[in-house]
Amino acid sequence: MSPRWPVRDREIDLSRSCVMGILNVTPDSFSDGGRYLDATAAVRRVEELLGAGADILDIGGESTRPGAAPVSATEETARILPAVAEAVRLGATVSVDTSKAAVAEAALERGAHIINDVTALGDPAMGPLAAASGAGLVLMHMRGTPRTMQQAPVYADLCGEIAGFLETRRETAENQGVERDRIVLDPGVGFGKTVEHNLKILAGLESFLALGSPVLVGVSRKRFLGAVTGVEDPQKRTAGSLAAAVAARLRGASIFRVHDVAATGEALAVADAILARDH
Repeated sequence: MSPRWPVRDREIDLSRSCVMGILNVTPDSFSDGGRYLDATAAVRRVEELLGAGADILDIGGESTRPGAAPVSATEETARILPAVAEAVRLGATVSVDTSKAAVAEAALERGAHIINDVTALGDPAMGPLAAASGAGLVLMHMRGTPRTMQQAPVYADLCGEIAGFLETRRETAENQGVERDRIVLDPGVGFGKTVEHNLKILAGLESFLALGSPVLVGVSRKRFLGAVTGVEDPQKRTAGSLAAAVAARLRGASIFRVHDVAATGEALAVADAILARDH
């Protein structure tokens, strides 16, 4: 696979770890819900994430935590656009975290570069939109919906089923005109998976890398880390998040969606240095 990810008018270097900073402009996200719902606070957070060294800003206006209820495209768009506009003004590479083509289109019109779609083209208009805009496209695996995904998820062949799903959705995107080198795959840690599933996904990343596209992982502050470490407060799961990110990097992941940008960047810089000397 190419060490560069073309996203509209720029390319992202994937020969090293790429840190995607999370900005949830929502009242109910699991870790920081409500903190950045106000437009002024969201804009300030954009500046903080860039100052901490984020390579990409991932801006979302609808929570995908387990049990979360959906919001309208109108509301979601209104939440994210001030932050998107500020991030673009500051020259950031901007990802819009949405499953709705209408929301993605509004963000792209303001200058966003990437569509991060947790439903992997659940909206039939998303693929054609990505193709027409030249945006980068992240396709993620999720069992069910945020409201239902944690209701006793079961797999006969965990990594095989997820890889098969991602391969099929990538083929759909390509058939709709999205160039393969613009597509990134995300196995969806925490989305319709148990603690054991999540650990097996991280241990088995080669199943997804074998598909030939870059792999994104989102493990930051997630519940399975608390189950392993005993840390109940999501905002105190930094150490576990860093350990999982480094493990994923050493197993081949390229892009890391995180809350703690500076700390993750430092940890991944060490992982990159080790990989550079791995003979």
